[in-house]
Amino acid sequence: MLERIDLSEQPLDKESYKALRKDLTRRLISLQQEAVQNGCGLVVLFEGWDGAGKGSRLSDLLYNLDARATKVHVPEDVKKHEVNDFEELNSGVRGYDPFMKEYWQALGPRGHITFFDQGWYMKAVQRAIYSKDQVPTELFQDAIMSAHDFEQQLVDNGYVLVKFFLHVSKKSIKKRLHLMAKDPATSWRVSKRKLEFLDYYDDAYVGFDTMLERSNYSFAPWTLVNAESKRIANITILKTMIDALSVAITRKKAENKLSQVKVTDENDLAETRAEIQHSFAPMASEFAIDHQYPIVENISHELSYSPELYDKHLKRLQKEIFELQNLCFQKRIPVLVMYEGWDAAGKGGAIKRLAQSLDARSYSIIPSPKPSIDELAHPHLWRYWTRLPKAGHVGIFDRSWYGRVLVERVEEITKASDWARGYDEINEFERDLLKWGAILIKFWVNVSQAEQLNRFKARQEDPDKQWKITDEDWRNRDKYFLYKSAIDDMFRLTSTEQAPWFVLESDDKLYARIKSLTVIRDAMKERLDG
Repeated sequence: MLERIDLSEQPLDKESYKALRKDLTRRLISLQQEAVQNGCGLVVLFEGWDGAGKGSRLSDLLYNLDARATKVHVPEDVKKHEVNDFEELNSGVRGYDPFMKEYWQALGPRGHITFFDQGWYMKAVQRAIYSKDQVPTELFQDAIMSAHDFEQQLVDNGYVLVKFFLHVSKKSIKKRLHLMAKDPATSWRVSKRKLEFLDYYDDAYVGFDTMLERSNYSFAPWTLVNAESKRIANITILKTMIDALSVAITRKKAENKLSQVKVTDENDLAETRAEIQHSFAPMASEFAIDHQYPIVENISHELSYSPELYDKHLKRLQKEIFELQNLCFQKRIPVLVMYEGWDAAGKGGAIKRLAQSLDARSYSIIPSPKPSIDELAHPHLWRYWTRLPKAGHVGIFDRSWYGRVLVERVEEITKASDWARGYDEINEFERDLLKWGAILIKFWVNVSQAEQLNRFKARQEDPDKQWKITDEDWRNRDKYFLYKSAIDDMFRLTSTEQAPWFVLESDDKLYARIKSLTVIRDAMKERLDG
């Protein structure tokens, strides 16, 4: 694609340029305020060569925009030694964080403009070039796949994405970088790495061109910018942003006029509502699904564990997990354990026994309470991307990203089109976690309706446990058929071959706790032995 840019194009004369830029800037300022009012988020990515003027073009934009509704993220350069250090560990982990985590973390809310001064594509190219042991092609392809998922989810969740690639010749880059290096005011911006990167120009050109071709998606196309001239570059950038925001605001206004249509009314029978909700779920996933995925009605309620053996086996498993987790830390292998399940099924007890197995400095327990206002202003997975543990640590999720296809579906909090899209958005998220190198274990803690009722009553009658039972728990129990349908669709569409669901049969809590620790122990051992 880079060959399409005519670097010899002549810019407008100074007076014509100033008048046009003034008019375009005024229009962009007005559109930014409309975007804020209508909750229309804009993400602007500046990619391109070092020395192409990305920072200057960005500064020209920010000078006139409302700073209260803008955010700029400048990622750190990929560190060659860090890439090589993780390769030498040979643990299958590619870095301290998943590839896209920092970009999710930096994402501003809808209604704001988030600027990325270099982003995921330059990072992909750098990481592939610096790699020694791993196949650069595989690293690059995985990064492009993660970028596609990120961009698709942004667009699907109400953002407009504009991607600029600023292109200049090798001769111009060399000249600009050397001039900056000689100037005391700008020399700090020219690192040794940037100068050394000139030696990789031909390889990087091929890499950039391939990247642009593969990532020129219909929902997020590239705008190629002739950055030999700042006048040409500024006009191209302003026009592109104005066009993108105009279309997005028009669409958002139309959406806001539409009243939300309820699928059913409150008087419908639960079974009928469950059937209707099920009809909105996708027929199949784009991901390979484990052919032995669970089905709620087939889960056993008869399994139990000997109380006489429980304490002995519990302590043995906890000791093994403690030792294995220390080895995982040394190899920087992240471990993510997620618990979903019925109310009063025993999630808290299983989590407690796992936490007792670990060094207190090595893990974090991540709950999933009602989303905050800030979280609601972002895509639903943002709150989980931003809370992932570092490589080598353990993240224990007490409920999780599956709320999208469970409570949000059942309670009709989210539009059917949004939660229906959520299954493969979740699969994409989990694929990124696995590509990062994480051990991912997903538990469904199951209990029969009869046993759940016994536990509810016991909690209600015990003053020390009354805090555990709420009116919402009883309401959820009344929606059994709705939740059962949602759970079955969740299993059917997200129990992938790479990240299958494990059922903890928890009518006997002792059995569920031992099984939970056994699965975790086996997963860690298999990874370390592999």
